[in-house]
Amino acid sequence: MSELDDWRKRIDEIDQQLVKLLNERSGCAVEIGHVKKKLNLPAWSPEREAEILRHVVKSNRGPLDDAAIRRLFERIIDEARSLERHAMDAPAPATSATSATGRAQEAPGEDQGASPSGRGQRGSGKSGERKE
Repeated sequence: MSELDDWRKRIDEIDQQLVKLLNERSGCAVEIGHVKKKLNLPAWSPEREAEILRHVVKSNRGPLDDAAIRRLFERIIDEARSLERHAMDAPAPATSATSATGRAQEAPGEDQGASPSGRGQRGSGKSGERKE
């Protein structure tokens, strides 16, 4: 194996860990959506979003700069908010909204949500969009 192949293999391993962690985090967001529905709270909490961004930027040691970390987490938060909204719009589950694999269960053909303002579809691919 070449040095390049070794590095690519390491990246593939890290990507698998990231997918696992992102799905674990997303499962938490689904559960938070159910709790917020019970408590009659909005899906979007700007104070909590700011707190998350402060924490991840503070813990950043590079080589990604703070702006890159912020952009990545803004996208992660946006996806989590979409899952929360979906969970809040769905009928209350008997026990949990996640399957045994930790994946959020979704009704066939249902949209995952919209932007924080309720306009537009998720996954527009536009970078630099303002987060509300």
